[in-house]
Formats: sequence, C-alpha cells, structure tokens
Amino acid sequence: MKIIRFYFGILFYLCHCLQASDVDKKIVGFSEHVAPIIFNNCTSCHRPGEAAPFSLRNYQEVKKRGRLIARVTADKVMPPWHAESTDYEFEGQRLLTDQQISIIGEWVKQGMDEGNPEKLPQMPTFTEGWQLGEPDLVLTMKEEYPVPAVGRDIYRSFVIPLDFKKDKWIKAVEFIPSAPEVVHHSLFRYDTLGWARKLDARSKTPGFTGMGEGEILGPRSLGGWGVGGRAKFLPGGLAYRLPSGADFIMDMHFHLSGKPEREFSKVGIYFSDSPPKEVFTGIQMPPEFGALSRVSIPPGDSNYTVEDSFVLPVDLEAFSVSPHAHYLGKEMKMTATFANGETKTLLWIKNWDFSWQEQYNYKNFIPLPKGTRLDTKIVWDNSAENPNNPYDPPRRVSWGLQSSEEMGSVIVLVKPRNEEEMEMLHRALKSHAGKHYRLRNPPRSSFGDRIRSLFRGSGKKDN
Repeated sequence: MKIIRFYFGILFYLCHCLQASDVDKKIVGFSEHVAPIIFNNCTSCHRPGEAAPFSLRNYQEVKKRGRLIARVTADKVMPPWHAESTDYEFEGQRLLTDQQISIIGEWVKQGMDEGNPEKLPQMPTFTEGWQLGEPDLVLTMKEEYPVPAVGRDIYRSFVIPLDFKKDKWIKAVEFIPSAPEVVHHSLFRYDTLGWARKLDARSKTPGFTGMGEGEILGPRSLGGWGVGGRAKFLPGGLAYRLPSGADFIMDMHFHLSGKPEREFSKVGIYFSDSPPKEVFTGIQMPPEFGALSRVSIPPGDSNYTVEDSFVLPVDLEAFSVSPHAHYLGKEMKMTATFANGETKTLLWIKNWDFSWQEQYNYKNFIPLPKGTRLDTKIVWDNSAENPNNPYDPPRRVSWGLQSSEEMGSVIVLVKPRNEEEMEMLHRALKSHAGKHYRLRNPPRSSFGDRIRSLFRGSGKKDN
C-alpha cells in the first residue's frame, strides 16, 4: 500500500509539473519576461554609440536577433563576462542565471511573442557621453593619427603637454577613442623629464614609436583602457599622483581593421580634492607580461603553460585584478595560499577572449597577510582547434608585442599599509623579476637582447 501511495504521489507531482510547465510556456512574452533581462544586461552596450554592433532597445530589435541571442546566452558567450565565480565577488558582474537563460530560449521556441505591451518595463536611464560625469579636465591628441587599412599592429605613443604648477591627484581616467574599431588598448602614464616631447618632435607623423609596456606598474602609471573595459573610480579614496610639470602620455595599440581610420582620442581626467591617505601599486605575474619567461609555443600545443609564484613580504589588501594575453590565450588563474594552508581563488578565466580586456574590481578589499603566496598560471592554445589562432596551419609563436605574437600575465592591484612597506614590496618585486630573468635567460642570450630592444623605444633607459 505504501508503494502504491508513493508512485501515486510521484505521478501527481509529474502531472502538476507538466501542467505548470505548459502554462509557463504559454505566458512567455517579450514585455513581461524577456525585456527585463535584455534591458538590464544587454542594452547598455547594445545601443547607438556604444561598442556593440547592433541595438537591443525594443521588441522589434530583440526579435530580429532572437535566435542569435538565445544561442550566445545559452553558450554563455554573452553578456561578455569571462571571470568565473570565485571566492570573492566582483563589482558589476554581468552573469545571467540559468532561469534567465531558459526564459530567453523558451521565448524563442514559442515564436518570440510580444506579450502585453502594457507590461513592458521602463528602460534604464543610460549615461550619454562621459560615463563618469563631466571630467575636471579633457585632454585631446594634438592632431589625428592616420591608421592604415592593412599591415602589422601599430604601437604608438602620444604626448599631451601639461603645465601644472602643483602636484595633482587623479581618482579616475576615462578614455574615448574616435575609431574604436582599431584601438585595442591604451596605457596612460606621465613623463617629467621631457623625453616624450623630444621623441615626438623627431617624428614626421603624430606620436612616436614604442610603448611603455614595462612601466604599467611603475610609479609613472596612470592606469589604462582596453576593449570592453569601462572607466571606474579608484576605490577607498585612492588616487594616482600626477607631479607638477609632468606631461600626459598615451601608449596605444592599434589592431588594423581592413580600412583606413583616423584616431583622435579624448581623455577625461577626474581629480581628487586632496591627496590620498593610502598608496597602491600592482603585482604582475609573471613579470613584464611574461617577457622574461621565454614564451615559445610549439605548433599543435593546446596547453602551453607558464606558472609563477610570489610570497608577499608585507601585509596587503587587493582591490582589482586584470588579465592580459593575445589570440592564443586560453586560461588564466591566480590564487592566494595563506599561512594556514587555505587557498582562495582571486581570478579564474577558463575561456580567454582577446576581444575583451576587462579589469575586475572586487566588491570589497581582500586582506592578503604577509607570507601569503600568490600563484599564477597562464595557458595558451596553439592548436588548429583554437578558432582564434592567427595562423593556419599553426606555427611556433614566441613572446612579442604584436597581436600575432604572445604575452600573458595577471595583474592584481594592492595597497600596503604605508610608504615604507610599499618600498619593501617594490624591492621584492624587482628581485623577483631579476630571478625570473636570470633563471630563464643566460648572460648574452639572444632572447634577452630581443627583450631589451623591444622596450628600448618606450622612452625608458635601457638597463
């Protein structure tokens, strides 16, 4: 008898679920169910003047792309958010729930009905122009830079002269390219010695050759921008120092699009009212975007891996993390192992996408006590199965600045307790980079000579 009641209960439950499912399928409409998902997760980019190639602002626009939307959301390609859920939450995570993905798929299967227009939610108000509000200062290039239709990637630096009589503190930098189709990323820094002006004056075209790649984490860094990235204020009252008399430098990477373009970038500067009470810096692993790791990826190798470890010499707090690689990038992971043996994941990207260079800000500062070991793993895929491989058939790819070459690292931004401990951290990082170089590059090695020559054009002294 108990068995009969058990099976009867199961049968009743299944029938009830089927009926509920049928009802749910009948009521899936754009206005009631799909529009809230699209408006809150997609329209910010899918509207005129933004990065996305088409708009998703109303029923007709979404219906036109409905099957594509269902496919890319089911595959979790869109919305573009490549960091896995880790032990720490990120700000502004663009992740759809399984239920939201199911609703979109069900809506498409049912014929993409509009539903009841009276239940259409109001579209969020999006900020036009400067995303962080009107800047305190707007900088522009002195003149347009002509970008050719075809050829190798271009690395070009542009100087914008400034004339501040006192030090300034910058809490955010917002970058707006005029030709986003060809600008892959831009790094910002300052020059107090006049080198950039001299190099610019020698060139017949705007700007000068070379990027300050090796200086992104140094004291002259003012942040950067990459494809898919959005401007953010530094947290907790932190700010970049811009010394009096310094010039602003943009180190830009152009990836040619097949048609000629002209770039005339704008930069919005947001100043802090007072100097910050705390300092911050970055820890890059492996150092110099992997330049010291003798990256040389054989054709067909789908799991070429470089690993790096660094033990923190002082107490730190992390607040942001960003990865970087080129087309062969596959997986990136950074973990923190504490003194008690517990390991936490700071960043994990299982499917790297060169088209999206995201900086991930943690919702809260993450304590990293002295003695914590950071471990980083970078994996590249140089197989024919990699759809992003620039070579067909695959060929050996070594480290280099070109997009068809490779590099890779994870950068975590941290704040020490004071300037003294900042200096201790910088000395430890310099020693770590030196060990990396000596371990993998014998004296007078051709690879070491190549690395030095690549950075020689950046305005740095060649050490």
